[in-house]
Amino acid sequence: MGQGLFKSSYFYDLKDVKYTPEQKQSIEGLISKEPLLIFSKSYCPYCVSTKSLLHSHGVTTAVYREVNKEVDGLETQAILYKLYDQKTVPSIFISGRHIGGNAELQKLAKEGKLKQLLDAARVPNSF
Repeated sequence: MGQGLFKSSYFYDLKDVKYTPEQKQSIEGLISKEPLLIFSKSYCPYCVSTKSLLHSHGVTTAVYREVNKEVDGLETQAILYKLYDQKTVPSIFISGRHIGGNAELQKLAKEGKLKQLLDAARVPNSF
């Protein structure tokens, strides 16, 4: 199940992928609702690094959307690109705020700012 090889974002220009207003509204609703939301791909090394960092600091309440395993994962990536101008995963949201991808998450952690964001979002952590 999911995107499969030929529905992968690798083969598509995300700006040309069509999606419905309902799909966009669903993604926006999820982003605004979840304290820590990560759009990911199960095989992506940067996604694995993000998950590893969070897990190693006791973050167990993150919501992960593995877009490569979802039927409309390509549309989800197109929506994220339209809204946040990021084509790649992970695409990380804390309290509805797009913080970027793995590099930005790692930087926030090193600067000690990730703990503040997670605490403000009431996401249990040991940073």
